[in-house]
Amino acid sequence: MACGFRRSIACQLSRVLDLPPEYLIKSISAVPISRKEEVADFQLSVDSLLEHNNGHSRPDIQLQAMRLAEKLKCDTVVSEISTGPGTVNFKINRELLTKTVLQEVIEDGSKYGLKSELFSGLPQKKIVVEFSSPNVAKKFHVGHLRSTIIGNFIANLKEALGHQVTRINYLGDWGMQFGLLGTGFQLFGYEEKLQSNPLQHLFEVYVQVNKEAADDKNVAKSAHEFFQRLELGDTQALALWQKFRDLSIEEYIRIYKRLGVHFDDYSGESFYREKSQEVLKLLDSKGLLQKTIKGTAVVNLSGNGDPSSICTVMRSDGTSLYATRDLAAAIDRMDKYNFDKMIYVTDKGQKKHFQQVFQMLQIMGYDWAERCQHVPFGVVQGMKTRRGDVTFLEDVLNEIRLRMLQNMASIKTTRELENPQETAERVGLAAVIIQDFRGFLLSDYQFSWDRVFQSRGDTGVFLQYTHARLHSLEETFGCGYLNDFNTACLQEPQSVSILQHLLRFDEVLYRSAQDLQPRHIVSYLLTLSHLAAVAHKTLHIKSSPPEVAGARLHLFRAVRSVLANGMKLLGITPVCRM
Repeated sequence: MACGFRRSIACQLSRVLDLPPEYLIKSISAVPISRKEEVADFQLSVDSLLEHNNGHSRPDIQLQAMRLAEKLKCDTVVSEISTGPGTVNFKINRELLTKTVLQEVIEDGSKYGLKSELFSGLPQKKIVVEFSSPNVAKKFHVGHLRSTIIGNFIANLKEALGHQVTRINYLGDWGMQFGLLGTGFQLFGYEEKLQSNPLQHLFEVYVQVNKEAADDKNVAKSAHEFFQRLELGDTQALALWQKFRDLSIEEYIRIYKRLGVHFDDYSGESFYREKSQEVLKLLDSKGLLQKTIKGTAVVNLSGNGDPSSICTVMRSDGTSLYATRDLAAAIDRMDKYNFDKMIYVTDKGQKKHFQQVFQMLQIMGYDWAERCQHVPFGVVQGMKTRRGDVTFLEDVLNEIRLRMLQNMASIKTTRELENPQETAERVGLAAVIIQDFRGFLLSDYQFSWDRVFQSRGDTGVFLQYTHARLHSLEETFGCGYLNDFNTACLQEPQSVSILQHLLRFDEVLYRSAQDLQPRHIVSYLLTLSHLAAVAHKTLHIKSSPPEVAGARLHLFRAVRSVLANGMKLLGITPVCRM
């Protein structure tokens, strides 16, 4: 596979350049396929070799590439050496390329691309990923969908690379909103409604009590007192809060199951109400806590009184705040998991909050604060159901399934599906995830129901359709003669393009592992699907001799396997029929 070819090229280069092969491997990249002509399979960027040569005058790059190419020789692996703009290009022996790539795709299965030299020597780490994190008293809305699918992707990728991952859903289950909610439920709540549809009823109560509190100071005062009772451990107040929390988590688990997402730990801000007091004492003992005229406690992170660098960590009544609880949570997780990395997946509006939390951990003396990372994302606009504004994530999931069922109803094969509802949901989710992951995570984007469900073009529906069609090929023609194949039967341009693209999968995974952006994998899978669609039209199986048919089936099976691998990393469950 790519890693074996890369190492072979690196070994030859190391003899000429007098550099260790390990130093060269990451400078050798698989060449993206070109529509115009058949290109080389790998290239070495001469510029990347000279990056460490800053102190000296840099020679002409093109001349360097030509001189280097002259010193290299073709062998059993490399059949042709040429130069491009600042590169030395290598073409792999065609039969060897075909045999090696297809064998490794089939033999490595879900590990294809992950056994690459690019990942060799990668230390196995303990990684905590905090994502989704809805607020129990507020909308479980589309913003949480983004955090959920992005966090799930990051956790999937880290697990695939062999790291020990802990997935945490850090619920917003504490704070002043529970003062409002407790008071609101006593005023407007109904036990039956709470049991039958907890998220909806709590949301309705929360909206109503907010309106009342804005007009009536007594309601606002009651809410404040209720939260104080919670902070002080009042049993009645805590029992009501516990009921809200338990019922909400039951609902969340059901919704996450539909998304194909799981968590190892449902923690929450409530866990740290006592530990946040310890954090305040520690800040005070280090002389970092400052009291304001209003009676609140703050930490000045700039040292010069800059208002934008002041973080409030305690209210005037002594109760904790979001930042204090996040500090306590980080310290507790380090004690519990001894993590090498902790990743927070939230919208970009919380960027400053996390900067301040990490900075406070540093000045409190926790050197491991540098292992904490915030992965921010942009806002989605336009994701509304036909009934208007989206209230809950479940409304979106129902809308996705409904629209996909309607799309599928026009296709004859839909009637043969054992479970059209489940298929519609999986294809619909793929559509939403692919539209979300196509760009930079930090970018805001406009959601389009029409675009998301197109069966052609760069969509999740097209990915699922390609996977299902390739699966159907295997079912129709059987895998009986997939054990061996003749490499000479796969030398058409369409076959070579697919093989060259399969070569690049490890690089794409490596890039996503570096910057935690799923767009690299999305772009790769969409290109692979388009290549497969072209090949499917021209590389016929039915009318071909057994030897040719077998070789082509091998190729299509490899494509389907890599498609499935990539989709699963993104959090998509591939469908076999649609």
